[in-house]
Amino acid sequence: MEFLITNWPLILVVIAAIGVIGYFIYAFIKMPSNDQLSKVKEWLLYAVTEAEKELGSGTGRIKLRYVYDMFIAKFPYLARVIPFESFSYLVDEVLEDFRNLLEENKQVEHYVKGE
Repeated sequence: MEFLITNWPLILVVIAAIGVIGYFIYAFIKMPSNDQLSKVKEWLLYAVTEAEKELGSGTGRIKLRYVYDMFIAKFPYLARVIPFESFSYLVDEVLEDFRNLLEENKQVEHYVKGE
C-alpha cells in the first residue's frame, strides 16, 4: 500500500500512456483496410527514403531488410500478420512512387543524395 501512495504520479502516467497507445491502436484497427494500407504505404515511403539515404544505391536486398526491420519496430502487430513476400510487394509498389518523387522533386533528391 505504501508503494501505491509513494508512486501514484508514476502509476498515473503509465496508465495514461497505456490508454493513449491503446486508443491509437484501436483507431488504426477500426480504419477501413484501404485507409490502413494507405497509411502503411505513406510510412513505407518514408522508410524507403531513409534507407536510400543511409545505404545508397546498389544495395537493394540490404535496403529491403533495413526497411523491414524498421517496419517490425514501427508496426509489430502488422509484422505478425503480413508475410515477408507481401511486404516485399508493398515496398516494390512504394519504390515506384519513390522514383517518381525523386524525378519530380529536386529537394527530395538533394535530401537523399546529400549533394
